[in-house]
Amino acid sequence: MLQGFRSEIDFRRALDLLGTLEFLPLAGRQIAIAAARNYRALRSVGITVRKTIDGLIATFCIANHHTLLHSDRDYDGFERYLGLRVIRNARRAR
Repeated sequence: MLQGFRSEIDFRRALDLLGTLEFLPLAGRQIAIAAARNYRALRSVGITVRKTIDGLIATFCIANHHTLLHSDRDYDGFERYLGLRVIRNARRAR
């Protein structure tokens, strides 16, 4: 999220706001194995997850019952087939 800011002022403002949120480590052994299983499950229905990090993020959210705010079609299969709860960015074209 932070890498998208062009100005230092906006970056620092966002960093300050994000700093008020709880930080959770993303992946360990269990999440990595579950992400591999989720990748294989989606492949079995014809969906290829393009980036490993997307699989890890989605799997982390599923395993921990978090809702993912996104604007990335790569999460659609996780939502449709694996129960990922999502909030879509309103700017995302469907």
